[in-house]
Amino acid sequence: MLVSAGCGNGGDIDGDLTNDWNAMAPATGFEPMAETCHLANFAVAGPRATYEEVDCGVRHRTETVYVGTYTGAASDGEQPPAETSAAARVAYRSCDAKTTEYVAGPWRAARLWIGVTHPSPAAWSGGSRWFRCEVVELDSIEDNGALAEREGSLRGALATASDLSLTCYAIKLDASGAIDTMPPAACTDQHNAEFTGVWDAPEGASYPKGDAAWEEFHAGCRGVVADFAAVPDDKNLQYRTGVVSLPGNSDVWAQGDRGVRCYLWLDGAKLTSSLKGKGVKSLPVQYK
Repeated sequence: MLVSAGCGNGGDIDGDLTNDWNAMAPATGFEPMAETCHLANFAVAGPRATYEEVDCGVRHRTETVYVGTYTGAASDGEQPPAETSAAARVAYRSCDAKTTEYVAGPWRAARLWIGVTHPSPAAWSGGSRWFRCEVVELDSIEDNGALAEREGSLRGALATASDLSLTCYAIKLDASGAIDTMPPAACTDQHNAEFTGVWDAPEGASYPKGDAAWEEFHAGCRGVVADFAAVPDDKNLQYRTGVVSLPGNSDVWAQGDRGVRCYLWLDGAKLTSSLKGKGVKSLPVQYK
């Protein structure tokens, strides 16, 4: 009766329930994907529970341009590398280069910011060794800009003229004579300042505190301004134009960001065109 009911061993059944199964693959940890967009704000740690990919065509906050892997000594710690560690600085430099490649131009010449996201401590303990290179759009660079939601990928965004690019500005001063605001302006509208490029501070430079430290940064930016405007980089340059020097914040400086955005600034001027390549006639010496 058992055989007729189908409970006995048939011709292809040997009674061993496991010996014909393939071995299961070893468990692997979660790893994020490059070239994806996300609803969440940027965070230094990226737990699996907060990871959510969305189509880059819908409103989002961050975009992953590259996913790298910590190897060697950098992968041996019990915790993800601290943001100020040598390993984290290597990761930041990688993200810097990968982002420039991804957006098809120097990202510091645009309203963009980058950050490095690491696995959570729990994921690191479970074997995750990835790091994510994130790029975000800011509503401004000069006035402590906030993260802006956007629609559309940043891949190739700087390959052609873009409204993300830094151009001209209308600086306003406060009662003490310090810069109060620095709103962007079309270079064909009245303005008194213009983005001229990026100065790479030397590796050993400290984050500027005090007049002497800032003067080193201003001197570096004067060279960038001189190249941009096609004027001599000599002792008279300080009498042709002022400069504004804007490094990133101290957090990214600690991670190895040495790019300083540089601007020429003519207080009281009412310019209506770019000074790029205009030469000494457009920037005469003004001793008073």
